[in-house]
Amino acid sequence: MLALGKKVQMGFNIGAKVIHCAFGLGEIAAIEEKIIQGQPINCYVFRANDLMVWIPINDLQQHSLRVPTLPEEFERLLVMLSNPGESLLEDRVLRKNQLVTQMKDGQLESICRVVRDLTNFKRTRRLNDQEKSILERAVNSVLTEWTYSLNIPLHQAHQAMTNLLGV
Repeated sequence: MLALGKKVQMGFNIGAKVIHCAFGLGEIAAIEEKIIQGQPINCYVFRANDLMVWIPINDLQQHSLRVPTLPEEFERLLVMLSNPGESLLEDRVLRKNQLVTQMKDGQLESICRVVRDLTNFKRTRRLNDQEKSILERAVNSVLTEWTYSLNIPLHQAHQAMTNLLGV
């Protein structure tokens, strides 16, 4: 394990708050060398609550980690939630693939689009279990980053989201 505060080539310090594309807000708990396929690889140790994930530093081009969105950018993206949004595909399998692809992107803008578009879809159609799960994950992801980036309580972020979505 490397010493606290040690910086590595990607720019994340131990203790830095980061967003993981699948697990949301967490922090870099350590930097460790792991043996992967017989090769020593430097990895970030990402911690979110009780979950720990080792992420090879060289694999970050896959966008698995990013810095939290700055407040100004976050507020700009939130306006998107009150827009009518884009129509989702009619075929449920293609629609699920479309939504999963957007979620895998891990970018706040993509996740906000999922929240907006599924919420609008829900006004006229019933969501299936997979769509409900995707929407719940997307809403939780946006709210978690919202409370961190804008330093506001969860209930306040939730109420603001509800108002923007017109729910």
